[in-house]
Amino acid sequence: MTETNQATEQQTTMYDWIGGEEGVRKLVNRFYDIMDSDTEAKTIRAMHKEDLSVIRQGLFEYLSGWLGGPPLFVAKHGSPCITKQHKSFKIDQQASDAWMHCMQKAMKDVEIDEKYREMLTPAFQRICDTLLNHP
Repeated sequence: MTETNQATEQQTTMYDWIGGEEGVRKLVNRFYDIMDSDTEAKTIRAMHKEDLSVIRQGLFEYLSGWLGGPPLFVAKHGSPCITKQHKSFKIDQQASDAWMHCMQKAMKDVEIDEKYREMLTPAFQRICDTLLNHP
């Protein structure tokens, strides 16, 4: 087996396909930049503290493991229960749509390949649907 084939075989997770640590960090940073400035995201921006640095790090750590990379969030905080963590917020369809708007725009802006965006979009949507807690 050639060195190139070995490297290709090792890149088997979405984490690898979108650029590993650097790719996930770029995605998270772009996501929060959009959320912080896009008028379509004002409902979800209002749910966050003014300083987004802690939540940026938390989402980076969560997505790292969720995408198949190092389980940074679990190592630091234990197994996440995202429904419990979001229970105190009113998450309706408008909030869910705003989150998806930011994530889809971020994925496009950081140039995640379309085939990976097409795989990630329904997975992110399932997370949003799970967090809905208001009609």
